[in-house]
Amino acid sequence: MNSLPVRLLAGAILIALAYATAADALPEHSPVPGGVAVVPLPAAATGAPTYRKRRVMVARFGDERFAIVGIPLSAKTGAHTLHLGSESVNFPVQDKAYREQRLTIKNRRQVNPLPEDLERIRRDRSEMDSAFRHFAAGPAVTEFSLPAEGPISSPFGLKRFLNDQPRSPHSGLDIAAPEGAPIAAPAPGRVTAVGDYFFNGKTVLIDHGQGLVTMYCHMSATTVAVGDQVQEGDLLGRIGQTGRVTGAHLHWSVSLNDVRVDPNLFLRSNNAAP
Repeated sequence: MNSLPVRLLAGAILIALAYATAADALPEHSPVPGGVAVVPLPAAATGAPTYRKRRVMVARFGDERFAIVGIPLSAKTGAHTLHLGSESVNFPVQDKAYREQRLTIKNRRQVNPLPEDLERIRRDRSEMDSAFRHFAAGPAVTEFSLPAEGPISSPFGLKRFLNDQPRSPHSGLDIAAPEGAPIAAPAPGRVTAVGDYFFNGKTVLIDHGQGLVTMYCHMSATTVAVGDQVQEGDLLGRIGQTGRVTGAHLHWSVSLNDVRVDPNLFLRSNNAAP
């Protein structure tokens, strides 16, 4: 099995990005837990690239191909491997420290669900997981506009404590806005799930192709149905405070190869969140 040394590949990534981003849009190369690695693919490689047994997005620019790889928040630093049939390519994952956030949730049932809530939570997760794991062939979508207007109230990756109890890291971006404010599709895609979930409240998921899926939570109302094709700017619903919340906002998640990653890495530079 052939593999490229991590140091050589890191240099190749920087060269490739300097060349490609001058004319084409790529996500920001940020090879950290919760980030995205933009990995140049060998010209002779023919296999579909996989990472952690999941197919990954491939973007073509001119005669070059790049794997756009989502890295889980739980990833360890060091060399990670992208498999391409009988070949492999190594890429480095660097460390990143995320700060803590402590929230007080008045509805204690939303922090410690009752036994009768657990079956609903299981069904919710199964439905969302099915949408996140889907891989549809098609052109690579590599940049987004912001889906709502407002300040960022909680950035991606925060180590969360709810009522002083540790919980999973914050796997999205929270945009604070008045209840009823519009939520728009950030790029073309297909609606694959619309639900009212225990933790996420009223929620929409959009499949943008090649394992890139976005999720919109805590809505007061949804205006799309499963199977709808949406274009950038189309109305998805309205800001709300359904599910587990402390106030009206949009929780926006971006999933790549079934890994939640920082949405900022896909935002156009002129509207990136702070």
